[in-house]
Amino acid sequence: MPRQLRAEQTRSTIIKAAADLFDRHGYESTSLSDIVEHAQVTKGALYFHFAAKEDLAHAIMELQSHASRRLARDADGRGYTSLEALVRITFGIARMSVEDPVPRAGLRLATGGVEVRPPLRHPFTEWLELSSRKLLGAVKESDLHPDTDIDAVAHSLVCFFVGTRVVSRSLEPVARQPRRLAEMWHLMIRGMVPVPRRARYLTLVTQLEREIRVV
Repeated sequence: MPRQLRAEQTRSTIIKAAADLFDRHGYESTSLSDIVEHAQVTKGALYFHFAAKEDLAHAIMELQSHASRRLARDADGRGYTSLEALVRITFGIARMSVEDPVPRAGLRLATGGVEVRPPLRHPFTEWLELSSRKLLGAVKESDLHPDTDIDAVAHSLVCFFVGTRVVSRSLEPVARQPRRLAEMWHLMIRGMVPVPRRARYLTLVTQLEREIRVV
């Protein structure tokens, strides 16, 4: 195996092992020795790629950010309405959280006081801006009531999305997240979307939840 490919695989293994431990036990409760043991690599291999635990946390949050941006770009390129794109992006993030420890750990790190180093932006800031853009587009497309308070709804949506995961971490498995997300969207759609357009979006939410649940 070429040296560069082997190094990339080792780095990926270390990141996934760290993400799994950060997600299950928290950043402060996880040591580099724990990560070495969980990844089944040497300390030398870990330090070759990461000088400190903070560098590992930053790498995980960076991967989460890139994945979220890919979801947004993909939705933008498919011609969805603004509201449908936003719904699909949130379920895409939920799917990643169910299937991959890296996005799960990224969320826990973001809520755990780990510093986000420039040029990386805090994920909640990115999500707030994305939500605001899509909600504004939805008002222009008449999918939301014209008097919708965009800033308030965007803030509530992100807080609901993040808070549900934080609360659920101690109460139920991550596989339950799509159901909680569907509950959030059912509440928001019934409160914000004009009656003639509600059925379309309620059906979409049910469909997206089912797609994650059967995986």
